[in-house]
Amino acid sequence: MSLRINTNVAAMNALRNLGNTQMELTGTIGRLSTGLRINSAADDPAGLIISEGMRAQMKGLEQAIRNSQDAVNMSKTAESALDEVQRLLTNIRGLAVHAANTAVVDSSGLQADQTQIRSTIQSVNRIAQQTQFGTKKLLDGTAGVMANVTSVNDVSSLYIGGTFAGMGTATGPITISRVTQGTVASISLGQTFANTSSIVPTAGAFVINGYSFTTDGNESVNALLSKINAMSGTTGVTAQVSGSGPISINLVQNQYGSQHNISFFDPTNILHTSASGSASGIDAVFNVTITTQSGVTTTLFTGGRGPQESGLRLTDNYGNAITLTEQGNQSITGAGAVVGEITAGNVQFQIGANQGQAVQFSMPPVFANRLGTGVVSGMSLADIDVTTQTGATNAMRIIDDAIQQVARMRGELGSFQKNFLESTVRSLGISQENLAATESSIRDADMASEITQMTRLQILNQSGMSVLAQANQIPQGILSLLRGG
Repeated sequence: MSLRINTNVAAMNALRNLGNTQMELTGTIGRLSTGLRINSAADDPAGLIISEGMRAQMKGLEQAIRNSQDAVNMSKTAESALDEVQRLLTNIRGLAVHAANTAVVDSSGLQADQTQIRSTIQSVNRIAQQTQFGTKKLLDGTAGVMANVTSVNDVSSLYIGGTFAGMGTATGPITISRVTQGTVASISLGQTFANTSSIVPTAGAFVINGYSFTTDGNESVNALLSKINAMSGTTGVTAQVSGSGPISINLVQNQYGSQHNISFFDPTNILHTSASGSASGIDAVFNVTITTQSGVTTTLFTGGRGPQESGLRLTDNYGNAITLTEQGNQSITGAGAVVGEITAGNVQFQIGANQGQAVQFSMPPVFANRLGTGVVSGMSLADIDVTTQTGATNAMRIIDDAIQQVARMRGELGSFQKNFLESTVRSLGISQENLAATESSIRDADMASEITQMTRLQILNQSGMSVLAQANQIPQGILSLLRGG
């Protein structure tokens, strides 16, 4: 074995190994001080790429949860305003019921009721105009769906909410086509009379839809018609004169559809030539087509739930309603007709961490002229007048419809909040938790393992320093050879 001074290979070997040990020890100390397994791209390039993608997703989920919570707060703001509108409508109804008691309430009392109703309607309009979340107005129609009638001869009113056939609505025309024409039940009674002043000579009783009418044989046709029509609200049937001389009487159901029948029993043939008679109406069925967020969509609307004098009210399973006029019920065929236009609002909630994970919801307009439009032709909540008996009666019907309309709005909003937004917050929280756990397994350091590794490296570092010192002593042996010479 040769002895060399210039090149100490053993020291070089010890120094190299000591350098490697110190490099590993530095990395371990860095991981322990940060708690991260990956502190730079060099630590784990592939793991860094995966981890950074997960971190971006986690940040998106965190913001999506905040967005959903903001949406919940917005919906609560709108629902509170609708609750106040419903309270005001209930107050108006109480005033209308009071005004209908014309046997007791005088003209000054009626005027006082009307004045208070006007003031309350102004409050409804104020709520519709001023309810907002931040700077976003909620109930003035700019954040929701507005359906406007374009064919006034065929349709008297339209209400399309934020959901149609289970999907969100979008801007576009409303087209309807007839599947089955709606009819009301009617019976033509067989007895004829010279005119309405003629005496109905037969005494006895007859029954219309379970209500009994009596006559003494000295009443005129006109008096008997008035008696039948006075109980129209109970029987659901109106008596009409047919012909100009001789005349007969027709019984006509006030409501459309098969569930509104006429049952007539006349054992003494006072008005009819048979002892009994019955008739049923026919439910109207129309296809309604609009553009939704999923494209052009058609669904069935059925009729039979509206009073005859106000036209035929068609509804679907989501509270949407179209009231046809008599002309529309008869003239619109299977070929279809455009009867309205939808303008959809722009309330969109980003409730997911990725593109396309958004949902739209339409906040309804609640101005007085948009409420209660479906029961009295050409009238809305804004038009009620309780200073007459007829006006008070119509007012109660309009207000009842408006109350149901607002209740449907609140129901849709509550369902959206509970079953969509709050559910989304919970599911996003679970996704965020699991994604964080996965990212942690990639990025975070195993502290127990790192402490064990650091202890090993510290021992190696100390032994390496000792061995390096020993290696540096090897050339000292050559000096002893020089002394010996």
